[in-house]
Amino acid sequence: MSANSKVVTRLLGVIVVMSALAWGSVPFYDWFCRVTGFGGTTQVASGDSEVILDQTIRVRFDASLAHDMPWEFRAMQPHMDIRIGETGLAFYEAYNPTDKPVAGTASFNVAPFSTGGYFVKIACFCFELQVLQPGERVQMPVSFFVDPAIVDDPDANGTPAITLSYTFHVTDIPQDLAALDASAPVAN
Repeated sequence: MSANSKVVTRLLGVIVVMSALAWGSVPFYDWFCRVTGFGGTTQVASGDSEVILDQTIRVRFDASLAHDMPWEFRAMQPHMDIRIGETGLAFYEAYNPTDKPVAGTASFNVAPFSTGGYFVKIACFCFELQVLQPGERVQMPVSFFVDPAIVDDPDANGTPAITLSYTFHVTDIPQDLAALDASAPVAN
């Protein structure tokens, strides 16, 4: 094998490795944040907490929109006081005031960051794409609990309140949904 062939082979190898690392960095970062709670990333559970403490914490609800999102979006209650380990159910409301369907996805975080690993979502509208037809208004639930292990963490124990924030971003409407008849009746 000539020197030029070796250089080309090595360069192609570097390109393949760098492409694989670039492709895998987003899922790896997502996994890292979910496992560690880094950056206020919440945990996801399939069921309720088995332990409920006789200690309450306030959960605040925040709603915002990306600059290009035409919806109206709000938390239906400003906060809720729940016992640690108790399942809470909160609702957000979204409204599409435009004359066309608009799809959106919600990004979320929890503050303070030290509590992110202890805020556990059981069910959430943020797990799936939301498509609102013109004039459609929907209420979207989020079911959650605060993991009792929070009291064993010196950085998170004693936190008086946790803020759950959602931001909706415009998303392309998938082809299969775009083909649906937009003149279908809209629930208000």
